[in-house]
Amino acid sequence: MTTAPRRRARPLTPVEAGRAVWDLVVVGAGSAGLVAARTAAVLGARVLLIEARGFGGECLYTGCVPSKALIAAADAAQDARGAGRLGIHVDEVRVDFAAVMAHVKRAIAEIEPVDSPETLAGSGVFTLRGRARFDGPRSLVVEGVGIRFRDAVVATGSSPVVPDGVDVLTNETVWDLETLPESLLVLGGGAIGCELAQAFARLGSRVTLVHRGDRVLPKEDPDASALVLAALRADGVDVRLGTTLDEATRADGRTTTRLSDGSTVVAERVLAALGRRVDTTGLGLDAAGVALDDSGAIAVDRTLATSNPRIRAAGDATPLPRFTHTAGMFGSIAATNAVLGLSRRARLDDVPRVTFTAPEVAAVGVSSADAAASGLRVVETPHHDLDRAIAEGRTAGFTRLVVDRRGRVVGATIVGPRAGESLGELSTAVSLGLTVRTLAGVLHAYPTYSDAGWNAAVRDAQGALRRGAVAAVIRLLRRVRRRRR
Repeated sequence: MTTAPRRRARPLTPVEAGRAVWDLVVVGAGSAGLVAARTAAVLGARVLLIEARGFGGECLYTGCVPSKALIAAADAAQDARGAGRLGIHVDEVRVDFAAVMAHVKRAIAEIEPVDSPETLAGSGVFTLRGRARFDGPRSLVVEGVGIRFRDAVVATGSSPVVPDGVDVLTNETVWDLETLPESLLVLGGGAIGCELAQAFARLGSRVTLVHRGDRVLPKEDPDASALVLAALRADGVDVRLGTTLDEATRADGRTTTRLSDGSTVVAERVLAALGRRVDTTGLGLDAAGVALDDSGAIAVDRTLATSNPRIRAAGDATPLPRFTHTAGMFGSIAATNAVLGLSRRARLDDVPRVTFTAPEVAAVGVSSADAAASGLRVVETPHHDLDRAIAEGRTAGFTRLVVDRRGRVVGATIVGPRAGESLGELSTAVSLGLTVRTLAGVLHAYPTYSDAGWNAAVRDAQGALRRGAVAAVIRLLRRVRRRRR
């Protein structure tokens, strides 16, 4: 057995890959795997990235990219319909769904080369197409060929939860639609369910959303959930809370469903947005000595190590927060620890998240809903007091900062247009432990939506000037100044 090839990286066959002992083998070329492989290559490791389907993974083909392209089209339609509030009247809005889906596919196609085997080769990453199965703690098999490694990262992702016995679309198959469904039943009121329900309603489908909980977006601030619920209903989505699907039958191109509240909904298509699960069947993790947790995800510690110290895992295959950005960051940590023998730890207290509804919901760190129980204070700018929001006629929303006893920003929630972009500054503040006084001292351009967080910080910093020792010093300086006059 020889070491991994030192010649220029390129796509390999299983036989070629089997002639080497690799510094790092990465299984899965989604966000986590791609970043892990590129990171290891930058560090000088000989890396083999194995992917059974498309290089780019769920985010590129069925997740972030297509959904945001669809949402952009839906938002454009709704902006045209709602332009009357600004004195602009559009007589008719016509949605060409085939053209919308063509736009979605163009977005995928334009980004796809970035994650291609050819581009990866330019980064020093060898690639192999095929399905990998571990057959030992430091070896795996692809198409019957054994491949040895010193370390490995498993980044095989997750798949949508699908109800038994129901013909449904998921976020993986909805992109195969060629015509706009006249009616659509969405199961699940989390981020994916709310985003797609609103998008299809804005494009012209008659949408019903069924959610078992008492509010949509249950992981977000209750006030944020309420604003999104109001927006969904304003867009024509029939939202049924505290309701589940009992049974469904399909005939004549329609699905007839009976819900737990006793009602019946007939829809042309049903879309399941009930969460995601990890399926490691056929991956051979038992042979590799890699343990799963109770949910079936790969159990990892904060260094991304599994029960096999030579195998790490990242991305949706683990129970850690499942976002594209966390997958990439944790993939980098896993690869760095594997290649350099370090023990970098994944941080979980400053993970940002964005739900791309209208209004957007963005949050990081401690939730404003949990602040009081933790002895923290909340400072807020309602967007009806935000000049940019007033100018655009989009004042439904708020920006809240959660502040600890030392004046540090430890959390933030934003609801409104461009919330995801505005969150970047506040994520930096949370990550670096910046104080509201520091944030207030940063000059901000006017007028912007990010003014809201800055205005909240300024008010909080000004309030501190009226309290305690700081207030006493200010009074003393004023008295001294008066005497000098």
